Amino acid sequence: MHRREFFLAGPLGLVACAAAATGAAPDPPDANERAETLAALRPPKRARPVIAVLGSPGGAETTDLIVPYGVLRQSGLAEVLVVSPTMAVMPLMPALNIRPQMDLAGFDARWPDGADYVIVPAMHRDDDPAILDWIKVQSGKGAVVCSICAGALVLSKAGLIDGRRATTHWYRIDELQRANPNMRWVRDRRYVIDRRVATTTGISASIPFSLTLVEAIGGMDAASALAGQMGVSTWTAEHDSAAFQLSGGAIWTALRNRAVFWNQERFGVPVADGVDEISLALVTDVYSETYHSSAFAVAETPITTMRGLELVPSPIAGIDHMLAPITGTLPVRGLSAALEDISARYGPATARFAALNLEYPWRG
Repeated sequence: MHRREFFLAGPLGLVACAAAATGAAPDPPDANERAETLAALRPPKRARPVIAVLGSPGGAETTDLIVPYGVLRQSGLAEVLVVSPTMAVMPLMPALNIRPQMDLAGFDARWPDGADYVIVPAMHRDDDPAILDWIKVQSGKGAVVCSICAGALVLSKAGLIDGRRATTHWYRIDELQRANPNMRWVRDRRYVIDRRVATTTGISASIPFSLTLVEAIGGMDAASALAGQMGVSTWTAEHDSAAFQLSGGAIWTALRNRAVFWNQERFGVPVADGVDEISLALVTDVYSETYHSSAFAVAETPITTMRGLELVPSPIAGIDHMLAPITGTLPVRGLSAALEDISARYGPATARFAALNLEYPWRG
């Protein structure tokens, strides 16, 4: 079940999610915890690490994949590649399509001693044998394996969660705990690292976690400079888990928006070579999280993004409204602006619902 479909899971799913929110919260992260986190995330093999951002021919979550790729690539501190079992164009959910930069066989031939880091987004299929086997091999070669959001379920199938401290998207905690009875969910943390396995909370945690990786690789100055370019003031692990759970209002918003199937709107974002894929991912993702609309990158031919991804856009036919092109807006500010627009179009309840899906602390 893809994350965007969780409100269709039925009453048992809703009860399970509410139960996952219980338990004592830890103290806020302090300087010692941060130092330990950074030490655990230091490059395990190379001064200039190799980072594999793992995709799937069956589909991976848009922001989970593109944000770590974009942030780490922009840092200039590492070799960063999107890899997949095949070179086929990958659908990213709920929006965008990209072509991987290398297949797994090619990566293994280029770096037979393995990656320094493997980034695993949420995937439409979390039990692909080729992907699970590759993750296991990379972990065995000493890579730090990092899941974003519900990518933790992929790591679970690879046997890397049970017995560790971990977290994931707020809705998937109970599912992860059922599959891994000896794991310990760490509340109120956007990211957790335990013995070379890192996990994060929902989609919006991809930015602070990626900046933390930049800090672990290149130091505070490198992370601070990049944070300014992203529109981020802090990237600590601090998080309020209790703020992200189902409520009657959220359920009603989801059901109401799904019910107006005759008025589901399709937004287009015009793209051209050099588009900022981080901003594009955040904007198309959040418009597609309303249960009232979806968003697509539109152009006549494939384009190359700012940081070197081949993006295969959608045709303009069938688009109801065109949004403004992505400009130099700081990515996180662009996400907030998109939520403000969603609030103006559909009401603040829908904007809050979209932010809840992204596990983004928006209080507009």
